Amino acid sequence: MTDEELLAKFRDPSSRNYAFNLLVRKYQQKIYWHIRKMVIDHDDADDLVQETFIKVWNSLEQFRGDSQLYTWIYRIATNECLNYLNKKRRRFFLPIGDVEGELMEKLETNAAYVTSGNDPSGEDVQLKLQKALLKLPDKQRLVFNMKYFDDMKYEDISEITGTSVGALKASYHLAVKKIEDFFNNSDTDD
Repeated sequence: MTDEELLAKFRDPSSRNYAFNLLVRKYQQKIYWHIRKMVIDHDDADDLVQETFIKVWNSLEQFRGDSQLYTWIYRIATNECLNYLNKKRRRFFLPIGDVEGELMEKLETNAAYVTSGNDPSGEDVQLKLQKALLKLPDKQRLVFNMKYFDDMKYEDISEITGTSVGALKASYHLAVKKIEDFFNNSDTDD
């Protein structure tokens, strides 16, 4: 079912719940992994997915269609992630490095989610990539995740983040450079 058909069913009070369930099924997994790459922890990601879809439910009636439905949902999920990470820093008066350290610890504990098969070298590379990503500022990590993992177009990322395409390209380039530096420097540390 297309997004337009989902929205039409949602606007009909007799099929609203059915349409929303279809919408959740359509986007839940993508949103989960989008959030999970940012917050690392499964339980935190689950909570944020739930919060995202509560906000979608509460706001969907006012959705004007100025953007694509999926970019609108991603924007809500992205804001939930960034707000969560910022609240976590403020709540515990943690500097960015401490939050990064906590996420790094969760990453190593939950390393199974980054594995891509039984090849140990592949697991090591994935874990190293995830560690490199945690070194990035949140917005650079977000842009990298959406472009690299989700294969989104810069125009869609721009709609989601409210950032110009040029700035996104610069952020992605800087993120790639920092990741390369991380890999090069950690190779010499081994």
